Amino acid sequence: MQSHYDAELKDTVRYLGTVLGQTIKAQLGQEWLDRIETIRKDGRASYQGEGTASENLKEIFKNMADADLLTVGRAFAQFLNLGNIAEQEYNSAMNVDASIDTLFAHVDKANLSPEKVLQAVSKLNIDMVLTAHPTEVTRRTLIHKHKELASCLQSIHQETLTDYERSRVETRIADLISQAWHTEEIRSVRPTPVDEARWGFSVIENSLWEAVPEFLRELDERLEQEYKVSLPIDASPIQFSSWMGGDRDGNPFVTAKVTEQVLLLARKRAAKLFAQDLDNLQVELSMFDCNEALREAAGDANEPYRAVLRPLLQRCVATRDGISDYLAGKNVDPTNWIESDDELLAPLTLCYNSLCDIGMKVTADGKLLDTIRRVHSFGVHLLRLDIRQDSERHANVFSELTRYLGLGDYAQWSEADKQAFLLRELSSKRPLFPTNWEASEEVREVLDTCKIIAKHRKDGFGIYIISMASEPSDVLAVQLLLQESGVTWPMPVAPLFETLDDLNNSPEVMQRLLSIDWYRGYVKGRQFVMIGYSDSAKDAGALAAGWAQYESQEALVKVANEFDVTLTLFHGRGGTIGRGGLPAHAAIHSQPPGSLDGGFRVTEQGETIRYKFGMPRLAKRSLGIYTSAIIEAMLFPPPEPKQEWRELITKMAALGRDNYRKTVRNDPDFVPYFRVATPEQELGKLPLGSRPSKRKPSGGIESLRAIPWIFAWAQTRLVLPSWLGVMRAIDEVKAASKEEVVNEMFRDWPFYRSRLSMLDMVFHKADPRISEEYDARLVPQELRHFGEELRNELKSSVASLLKLTNQKSIMADDPRGKESMNIRAGYLQPLHFLQIELLERIRKLQEDTADTTLERAMMVTIAGIAIGMRNTG
Repeated sequence: MQSHYDAELKDTVRYLGTVLGQTIKAQLGQEWLDRIETIRKDGRASYQGEGTASENLKEIFKNMADADLLTVGRAFAQFLNLGNIAEQEYNSAMNVDASIDTLFAHVDKANLSPEKVLQAVSKLNIDMVLTAHPTEVTRRTLIHKHKELASCLQSIHQETLTDYERSRVETRIADLISQAWHTEEIRSVRPTPVDEARWGFSVIENSLWEAVPEFLRELDERLEQEYKVSLPIDASPIQFSSWMGGDRDGNPFVTAKVTEQVLLLARKRAAKLFAQDLDNLQVELSMFDCNEALREAAGDANEPYRAVLRPLLQRCVATRDGISDYLAGKNVDPTNWIESDDELLAPLTLCYNSLCDIGMKVTADGKLLDTIRRVHSFGVHLLRLDIRQDSERHANVFSELTRYLGLGDYAQWSEADKQAFLLRELSSKRPLFPTNWEASEEVREVLDTCKIIAKHRKDGFGIYIISMASEPSDVLAVQLLLQESGVTWPMPVAPLFETLDDLNNSPEVMQRLLSIDWYRGYVKGRQFVMIGYSDSAKDAGALAAGWAQYESQEALVKVANEFDVTLTLFHGRGGTIGRGGLPAHAAIHSQPPGSLDGGFRVTEQGETIRYKFGMPRLAKRSLGIYTSAIIEAMLFPPPEPKQEWRELITKMAALGRDNYRKTVRNDPDFVPYFRVATPEQELGKLPLGSRPSKRKPSGGIESLRAIPWIFAWAQTRLVLPSWLGVMRAIDEVKAASKEEVVNEMFRDWPFYRSRLSMLDMVFHKADPRISEEYDARLVPQELRHFGEELRNELKSSVASLLKLTNQKSIMADDPRGKESMNIRAGYLQPLHFLQIELLERIRKLQEDTADTTLERAMMVTIAGIAIGMRNTG
């Protein structure tokens, strides 16, 4: 069966490639199609190690005009896009329910009681936080075409299609591929934060709106079949939050005005979607019979369900249209707008209970239950907006204020003095900010953001995250700002511990914070803490960061238990291992015991949103993976690491950190090599997202964000941040340790095993031959030794991993994943050689000389390689 599907996937990729070829021929002629086919064949042969094919590619590109290079780049980027679409459809069709099957197989084997199972399910609390961040290189207009194309692929594989129906589907596929080819694949300008938010709303509307109730329905049916227990109708195990329009850390384009616009646009989209649901329900719920409660609400109406739902529909329409008018600058009356989830839930639940009472539970559990579950998962605000800001910006507010008041400079005070001041003001009844105080523009923006929070309802917000938090005063400062701005409800404030030092110090910081009586009263037994993965990995390397994250979470759980506080850890993961990325199941099972008790909150970033949730069937599958992994981890928690394991991994992490920093921080040749060997400088011109690529425009490599840092190394296939120094450290510790202990760690400790498993995948994506080609053309002779040393370490690291895991080849245990990369490799190869040619041409131009054709071709190759690697940042 597996081989049948693999063959089907390859056939589909070939078919889509042929259709794209016909599209290119229709526009450019047979000669161009022949040329691209020659390049494709040479690309495949080059990937398989044929040196003459690589030389052919170099020669072809060297003799091409700039405009022709752009055409080739576009063709191969499109090939890779089509391959990804075919694979996504294949993955969603294959084992779509496997995650739920696996969960129930584990539960059955453990002979758990229905009560125990229901208890685990009822504790389920998954909060997916959508972020733009942004690693999404594909335009929204193309994403729509790709979704339509996936739908066609789903249809064409049905054996019941007639010849005529198959012909119609094939014509539509050709139409969509033609549309995509004739559409600009690169944005001409950077998206705004509002554009990014709209993209997130579209993911909900086009995929998650359908997938969430479908998934909950299947989970409910399986629980009923196997354990005779049901999900309550008010169950909300899955919820959605967002950073799009709320994350202002280092992004000057996210202002208070933008945040308010995003909040309103989210409400507008929710009102539109609920209006559609209610309209459908009105059509279906035409019955006369009802219970007394509904009769009392509907009066003597002949169709009581419609009578109750009609005003609700009208209010949703009024909300949708009213927000449009308000944003257009018109005067509006918001008195009839839907404000809270309860305003939807009360009449919907009334109808549900009535249908159950009159013997129509089968109808109650249809579309009506889906809508009720959507209210619990999405609500009238569609998703909850997080606010994120750097701790320095909050401190600047109080520095400016205390100087104005003649109290000195807050920034120069000791931590004890800061806390004393903040706690005194938090308990004070008088206002702190003088009415005639004219704050600077930067301070005013922080205060305006807090006022926007006060202006809108609590349900529209998630949590307030403080970047670079390192002291209890960082948290207290935000709470004072919110209080002074008129926020009357206790908004959860989460410190974000990012760097290695911050992670290591986080338990002590939280211990001191929770020791404050006022603070414990404020949080009322619930604390959020965000764990940063990107910056810690960039700071200390993947292994040291991973172990620091594990130890800090473990210690934070103990601190929370000491103060009888429910701790929700918020994982700021990216899609790549260099940013904390792991497959969902492996990531969850490698968490410390007890770290999931307060729920699971995780960022879903950039292109990973589309790969996991971009289509309803994919989304349903991803939700199943998360749910089953979390329930399994709660029912069968991973073991606490033995002391021997701790000692070994601590040594490995310290050596890994030193190895990594020796290269990245301390070697004077590293930064010059990085600048010329990768397209890092050219990446700044790619209009990926609204945030600048550097936190500080004048900063060097240390201020480079984690995303372009990872992105640049992925382009040259060295993928250095994910592995540098790791296997050297493991080998050194392993050589001096008892072999049985090291083997036991790998066999019995999910955390350690998951690190090595991810290296396995990373090494398959790495290709030292490609990196060598970049160096040969772009790196000066005096720096080439550096790349050679890195590639030698990569090769020895691969050999060490294979020996340690007893594998004959990389990804031997994951043939599907291996084949997935192999399918794309032949299309990726020409793009790398093309990018090298473009980099050389661009860098030969004068600094102040711009060539739009070359730059656009460069952006196409960057995007194409990212698509083929299935990773950006």
